[in-house]
Amino acid sequence: MSATNFFHLERPFSLAEIAEIADAHIHGGDRSASVADAVIVGVAPLDHARHGDLSFFDHPRYAAALKACRATACLVRERNLDALPPGVVGLVTAGPYRALAKIMARLFPDALRPGSLFAASGVAPGALVHPLARLELGVTLDPGAVVGPNAEIGCGTMIGPQAVIGPNVRIGRDCSIGACASVTHALIGDRVIVHPGARLGQDGFGFATGADGHLKTPQIGRVIVQDDVEIGANATIDRGATRDTIVGEGTKIDNLVQIGHNVVIGRRCVIVAQTGVAGSCEIGDFVLLGGQSAIAGHLSIGEGAQIAAKSGVMRDVPVGARWGGSPARPIRRHLRGEVMLDRLARRDAADARRRAGE
Repeated sequence: MSATNFFHLERPFSLAEIAEIADAHIHGGDRSASVADAVIVGVAPLDHARHGDLSFFDHPRYAAALKACRATACLVRERNLDALPPGVVGLVTAGPYRALAKIMARLFPDALRPGSLFAASGVAPGALVHPLARLELGVTLDPGAVVGPNAEIGCGTMIGPQAVIGPNVRIGRDCSIGACASVTHALIGDRVIVHPGARLGQDGFGFATGADGHLKTPQIGRVIVQDDVEIGANATIDRGATRDTIVGEGTKIDNLVQIGHNVVIGRRCVIVAQTGVAGSCEIGDFVLLGGQSAIAGHLSIGEGAQIAAKSGVMRDVPVGARWGGSPARPIRRHLRGEVMLDRLARRDAADARRRAGE
């Protein structure tokens, strides 16, 4: 089977250009024109990088790989320059990983957001667009995409194969809606990425329970997704019951995340995979929810709070707090409790061994 590269280099970049993009300075060689003119044609991890590649070092656990690196250049902090092997040019920056993200966006712009899987432009054969839908110039629809009546889609937006855009939905400009995603009862801003299989706007899990059974409660709200949000594959965001479910500007939601009805998420939050947020929660700006965390319903997570992975949050979290555990509590208290449990377990094990020897 022949090898293939799915993302193609925009063009070779000189080290001088790379340094300018990353706001880094070149360290290595004699800083002559020949060093600045060295060409970067790829990006690779430390242990796979070869001549022509750019790599980066951002964590001490990879110190051994750095010593064996054979890249043309490596993004490093100034304090790590002495660890660079001979022949590798250092690009000194305060944040190597963030600098790498800026550089890769220039080298491989096609990787920034999903494009047409059919290499199409315009409405591909097999796409179904209702006569009452409105598409601006420059919208791309892959085969099998469905756009319902009175939906509006802005220019530069791509709708993937088998994706469904429901009636009256509004999608802004330069968005990407992945294959087999469904968007109903939703207003979506500009530059939003919805990855394959995501579900936005289905009714929330609302039932009035009683002796006669579970009475379904109509969900008449919407999903509002503001600009520059990214929603991962197979994530689900339920529409509101009596108010809107809102995802704030710049928030990033990982794969397999469940957002319940009436949830309000602030700006620039990060919600990691397999997290569940129950209905009517309010999450402040810049909140981080670790993987597999669970947020009970009707809670408030304060601005800037951080919730550790696998935590179960059952009460309000103050602004700027760092919590962990299940039930979640301030992280220091959680860690002290874990240490005490470990000590008790070791003591019990030692007692058992002693009794067995008697």
